[in-house]
Amino acid sequence: MTTRRDFLQTSAALFVAGCARATPALGGLTAGSATAERPRLGFSTLGCPKWDWNQIVDFAATHGYSGIELRGIGAQMDLSRVPQFAPDTIAATKRQLADRGLQIVDLGASANMHETDAAKRAADFDEARRFIDLAQTLDARFIRVFGNKYLPGVPREATLERVASGLRELGSYARDKNVTVLLESHGDFTDSPTLVEIMRRTDSPGVALLWDAHHTFAFGHEAPEDTYRQIGGYVRPVHLKDSVPAGNDRRYVLTGAGDVPVRRQIEVLARNNYAGYYNFEWEKRWHPEIEEPEVAFAQFAEVASGYLRDARR
Repeated sequence: MTTRRDFLQTSAALFVAGCARATPALGGLTAGSATAERPRLGFSTLGCPKWDWNQIVDFAATHGYSGIELRGIGAQMDLSRVPQFAPDTIAATKRQLADRGLQIVDLGASANMHETDAAKRAADFDEARRFIDLAQTLDARFIRVFGNKYLPGVPREATLERVASGLRELGSYARDKNVTVLLESHGDFTDSPTLVEIMRRTDSPGVALLWDAHHTFAFGHEAPEDTYRQIGGYVRPVHLKDSVPAGNDRRYVLTGAGDVPVRRQIEVLARNNYAGYYNFEWEKRWHPEIEEPEVAFAQFAEVASGYLRDARR
């Protein structure tokens, strides 16, 4: 009897074989020059916490991806400490990416902008600046930070101003390095009116939004058309994933198997001439029980590519 997992693994293998057979039709492009022919699909390394750097690059290049979002490599979450990004190896790492037709989409920092504790805030800013510096060296355009919470006893107005002030400071630091700081729709900040308010308070050309389309739907209760109408002008990369209700929380499932309107989210983006990356954020690091990355990543590439083709007809 064929199990669901066997079926998914077989489908993934067929998708990879199909990509390989299709390569000659691209006019004899090499792996390094094929980026423009691939959909602008990326995946977050949050989804493959047990893979080493070479596994990540090889899987992306052979499964139809053109981008990688860095959120930890193996056990190391501080990207500035990853061996492949050290001063004496980073040039070789960049050549490896270029040879495989891959780009670094963004670097995911853990920095929070809401902190009131001076020591915590200083540590968050130190991390964010190190990630900005690394992004510049990697020729990556974006780093991501969080808002992220309303603290007990702290007025909403004060929290939003603290977040906006932090974003302004980091945006100023990043702009001279050709890097943009992204606030993700995450934590307590998943509703579009609040995100717009923060962007207007920040008022910085060095700051934009990372739209986690899962969160604005699942926790902000917004339709994707409504969300994009409000925040679309600020959106750079996006996060996509699917889930189903599980008590007071959500359980992640393979793309198309849940109730998150991923197809509609992609359609909204494509039909509004969105030119950024469609990043799959499979939270395997935080939820080890969900499908393995070789299954989930391959399935997303196949399904999302189909959604994009349909949206552009």
